[in-house]
Amino acid sequence: MNIPLGRPAFDDAAGKPHAVVIGAGPGGLASAMLLAARGLRVTVLERDGVIGGRSRTLTAPGGYRFDLGPTFFLYPRILEEIFAACGASLREEVPMTRLDPQYRLVFGGGSGPVIDATPDIARMEAEIAKLDPRDAGNLRAFLVDNRRKLEAFRPVLERGFASAADLLAPDMLRALPHLRPHLSVDAELKRYFRDPRTRLLFSFQSKYLGMSPFRCPSLFTILSFLEYEHGVFHPAGGCGAVAGAMARVAQRLGAEIRLNAPVERVVFQGRRATGVEVAGEFVPADAVVMNADFAHAAPKLIPDVLRRRQWSDSHIAKARYSCSTFMLYLGVEGRFPQLAHHTVLLAGNYQRNLAEIEAGLLPAEPSFYLHNPVATDPSMAPEGHSSLYLLVPVANLRGNIDWKQAAPAFRAEALRRLAALGIPDIESRIRFERMVTPNDWQDEFAVGFGATFNLAHDLGQMLNFRPGNRFRGTEGLYLVGGGTHPGSGLPVIYEGARISTDLLLKDLGLPRHGTRLPDIAEGAGTAGSVAEKEIVA
Repeated sequence: MNIPLGRPAFDDAAGKPHAVVIGAGPGGLASAMLLAARGLRVTVLERDGVIGGRSRTLTAPGGYRFDLGPTFFLYPRILEEIFAACGASLREEVPMTRLDPQYRLVFGGGSGPVIDATPDIARMEAEIAKLDPRDAGNLRAFLVDNRRKLEAFRPVLERGFASAADLLAPDMLRALPHLRPHLSVDAELKRYFRDPRTRLLFSFQSKYLGMSPFRCPSLFTILSFLEYEHGVFHPAGGCGAVAGAMARVAQRLGAEIRLNAPVERVVFQGRRATGVEVAGEFVPADAVVMNADFAHAAPKLIPDVLRRRQWSDSHIAKARYSCSTFMLYLGVEGRFPQLAHHTVLLAGNYQRNLAEIEAGLLPAEPSFYLHNPVATDPSMAPEGHSSLYLLVPVANLRGNIDWKQAAPAFRAEALRRLAALGIPDIESRIRFERMVTPNDWQDEFAVGFGATFNLAHDLGQMLNFRPGNRFRGTEGLYLVGGGTHPGSGLPVIYEGARISTDLLLKDLGLPRHGTRLPDIAEGAGTAGSVAEKEIVA
């Protein structure tokens, strides 16, 4: 997407507070929309020549299109509310299709059962019965309990945490009985499901956070619940189209988006951020919003002396990070009706696979995820062709893998394993290919340690223990993105943008947003929320 440089669409900027947003990823674009809608003068500075961050669209010769990172849209309610607060409609900007089945899970490295996960609860019970009929009878109890858990935690996930005292706030105390901090996601699921494969069906989603279900806190059973309760969506044109729509709305509201504009540092007077420096140019600001990857950007942009309270260089170096991913983007001749839109192939020994990743080793039998968007959206590839996206979870750069040496053989193994999905001759069909390793995530896409899901989401790095939305120890500097509260994942990042911009507006003495719709009645089930019905094309 070519976004012109230059001034905002209107010139009446005199007297308006100026906010500079570093990075045009999902959090930065949401912040730009919300701040421009409140009348601020907004300048977005993006280091790359395209918008979207890890949610950008990759375009390839011949008409192939790929999402770089996220490939589906979950819980669209939050972004619908943000669009509405900006006088726009997500439904009109980007039509979305709710998927059914949501995805296909293949167990046993390709030799085990195949489950088509569906939001139709009766059909889903029949799918679970393929694994264990007794587990099928507990699906509804799991959904009811996680509906209550989400409602209990929503107030916690919709506000910032400024100090340890926030951990004792009434909403947090009400949510605590649902937390069970001593349990992992897998251990929590044992309350409902006997078969380890059923538990994997409802816990592999911890990979959205780059974590193992055997270590991820039990709170995150709400991830799989969100899929069944509120849907898995495909935006027309891919997730990059959502970023494009956000940029259009921000610009209509007067925001300026400058591409190829890498910020070199945030400028401070004492502890107050007063602007940024870009190619030697000082850009003054009343507030700075940092959407860049925290582990990569904070040591470069924020002086260490201002981060010593909690996120000094040494602390960032010692923090715990998510896994990384090995990626293949393949423009392939042919269409594959045997493939679902989303397919997850789980290693035969999934627990060993995760242990190898955590130990920094190359997986002997990798699990992988395959995205085949032409199953729903033929526009993602030329007629008679497919745009396949292959993701393999691997260790971040804290491990000892030499990717320059390991990548060719690992690529060959990943392609070989596609035979388990009925594509034995993929190599001869490839017409375009791009590979991204953890080194590329770090060096090309500015992702600290190549950890594509940011800081790990263990209890010691959540809530008040995560970098604050209003960055502690400074004034006028705010964080958005997966490296701050509430965490990673598109809907959570959008929520974080609301939190951070509300704090910014409060600090400037301006009205906040009030963008949230009335609560959804319990038991929405497969019908989805009112907001979701409105955005489905």
